[in-house]
Parts: sequence; structure tokens; C-alpha cells
Amino acid sequence: MVKTIKLKRGLDINLAGVAARNKKLAPSADRYALMPSSFTGVVPKVVVKEGDEVKAGTCLFVNKNYPEVGFSSPVSGVVEAIVRGDRRKVLAVVVKSDRKQDSVDYGKKNVSKMSGEEVVDSLLKAGLFGYVNQRPFDISANPSGTPRAIFVSALRDMPLAADFEYELEGQEHYFQAGLTALSKIAPTYLGIGKKHTSKALHEMADVTTTIFDGPCPAGNVGVQINNISPINKGEIVWTVEPTAVLFFGRLFLDGVVDLRRTVAVAGSQVKSPSYMDVLVGTPISTILKDNVIEGNNRIINGNPLTGTPVTDDATAYIGAHTSEVTVIPEGDDADEFVGWIMPRVSQFSVSRSYFSWLLGKRAYTIDARVKGGERHMIMSGEYDKVLPMDILPEYLIKAIITNDIDKMEQLGIYEVAPEDFALAEFVCSSKLELQKIVREGIDLMLNA
Repeated sequence: MVKTIKLKRGLDINLAGVAARNKKLAPSADRYALMPSSFTGVVPKVVVKEGDEVKAGTCLFVNKNYPEVGFSSPVSGVVEAIVRGDRRKVLAVVVKSDRKQDSVDYGKKNVSKMSGEEVVDSLLKAGLFGYVNQRPFDISANPSGTPRAIFVSALRDMPLAADFEYELEGQEHYFQAGLTALSKIAPTYLGIGKKHTSKALHEMADVTTTIFDGPCPAGNVGVQINNISPINKGEIVWTVEPTAVLFFGRLFLDGVVDLRRTVAVAGSQVKSPSYMDVLVGTPISTILKDNVIEGNNRIINGNPLTGTPVTDDATAYIGAHTSEVTVIPEGDDADEFVGWIMPRVSQFSVSRSYFSWLLGKRAYTIDARVKGGERHMIMSGEYDKVLPMDILPEYLIKAIITNDIDKMEQLGIYEVAPEDFALAEFVCSSKLELQKIVREGIDLMLNA
């Protein structure tokens, strides 16, 4: 029997511009790029040169820390540019796509007969292992590590997030193959939502399925780990984004690297919010062509709470873990009478300081403004209300700010990732960049 875990703490933010359940044909692109910044903790070493011919599945760069972990090209063609930033940091490897797409043949495999070592070896050879993350530290996994368990969350509940259940339609066999492969490595847990109606999701074999009933961030894999089997000091668990499970399944069943993913194009500034099937590395400008309302907009590679603003070559392409592209107003051209003091009925407020809560459930248009400056941290318990984990978030943040490593360990730094604090950052009356602070704390522990 599938276990249900009910979570009471959290916050659902209903934003205008949710993607409708229909797919639009994605325009073809001439160039695709793989961005090392998509893989947290990876120090890239490029193994191709400009002018090299590559196939889909050819390694473009490796992780210097674990050279056996490579990252494959999403398309075949010619390496056009290796884009570098300050201190020659690799921002992107750009491949000019050819008309006839060729793929490296890695051979079809029967995952039911494979061992865990064979699964890991196959993922390493195909350049797909880098899509596996590890906790603690929320970084690209060490292939020589032995995970206690593997966690996959099929529930996406951030504002304007893509619905994985819709992406899964017609691909259930790939998802099952990917889960079976992961189960060969370690016990695998699948988290789904109460509203998921897909029979396939409820009946996936070789995994322990848990239903999560509660508001955002119930879909965060860190929240699910904390409520199923918390991480203790010295333990390692792996996490895999659900679309990456599809990548793995295609590798084993078809023998090729196929990095197609279904991305939601959403937000109040999108003319026709919908879905598109695109490759990792597709230019975001191609996806949004002729589909954005004119104005001063913020384009986000991801969802509004955890995504990255598209500002340069390091963010201009679909990321390896990007499941939505969102467009919202920037808000810096807003001219409001008496500012925040004005009573409102059309803006979202957690504290009910606006009258909009009286009008019932509705979709809000929110811009990118912070609406206030950073100030002293207020110990009000507001983080606890939106973080359904067995930790003390405000005390953990204070320990990180003061670089108190012992306190950070005691307060649960090994269990969290920046995305777990996205909602806390949204409601933070002190306007602190909590996700950045948590990332800095994790990096401090990693290098301690």
C-alpha cells in the first residue's frame, strides 16, 4: 500500500500565466549550448576544441574533481565556440547543429539484468551521470560514493512549475526503465503528489512510492527526504530530477543520449502559456520568439522562486535541470501612489496586509521587485510556517551568517539545499537572500 504523508506547513502562490496542457511546436535552432553552471559543484574541463565535429552523446567537458564524469552534447554538429567569462571560467560550449542528427550508439540494454556497477558505468560512458546529485551539499554526485538511497520527486509545485505528469504521458516505459536502473544502485524512493492521477505514477515497480499531500514545497526532494528518511552525518543519498530519469531510460532502451524535455513556457508576460518539447541547451530566445508581451520583462531560466534571470551566455540556454521558462514584469517602471501604504485588492500578501485575501482564490500578477531593503533579521518564526522540515531554519541561517560550523551541523545543514529556502526567502520580512546564504553555508561545509 502506498503511504501518504500529509504536510501542513508551506505556501501555494497562485500566479497568472500557468502553462495550458497543450504543446506547441518548438522552432528549430541553429545552435545549442551546454552550460557547466547547470551542474552545481562541477569544475569543468573542456575536452573538445572549436571546429571539432561531435555527435549527440559526445562528451564536451568533464568534471575536474571526478574526470570520469563527462557531459554529453545534446546535438550533432560542429563545436562553434567555447564561451568564457572572468578568469577564463567556462560559461558554455556552443555546438552549431547540422541538419542530419547523428547519435553515438551506446547499445540497448536489459536493465532488469544489470548490476548497480554496470548501471553507473553506462551512465558515465554516455555522459549522463552528471545529472545525478548528492546530499549532503546538493552537488553533482561522486560516482565512487555509495548512496544509502536514491530519491526522485515527480511532484513539481513551485509557482508556474511544469507538470511532470503531463510530460510523462507516452513515456512511462522510459521512466520505469530509468527507475529500475536506479534501483540496482540503491533502494529508490519516488515521491508523487496527491493530485497525480496517472496510474503509471502510482504503480511504478522497483521503487517505494510515497504520496505527499500538502502545499508547496512538498515537491522539493529535500522536504521528501526529511519526511521519509532524514540524512544523518556521514551518510550519502542521491537525488535525480524526474526528467533525468527519462534520459536514463532512453539510454538503456534506445541506446542513445536523447536530452529532450518538455518545458513549460509560462508567466503573466507570455502571450500564450503552453508546453514545448525542446533539447537541453536550446536558446531561450528561440523558445520565446513572438510569444512575449512587450514591456520591461524579466526572463527566468526556471520558475520565479528558484530560477536564474537570463542575463548572459551562462543563462541564455535551457539548463540541464530547467523544466520551465517564465516571464514576469521587472517592475522597476512601476509608479504607485503612496507606495506600500496604499490598501490593495489585487496584490498577493502572506500576512493579509492587503484586502486581496477577501476575494478568494485567484491568480496574481507579481513583478520582480523585492519591495524593501535588507535589514536586521527578525526572529518571528515566519520561516517555520513555510518550511515543512524538522529543522530550525532561522537559527540555521544565523549560524551560516556567523560561519559557526558546529552549529550548522547541529541545525541540519546536511539536509538542506538552497531551493528548500525559496519560500522562506519570499516571505522574509528582512529581505535576506536566503538561497544565496544557504549555498554559501553548504560550500563552507564542503571545503571545511
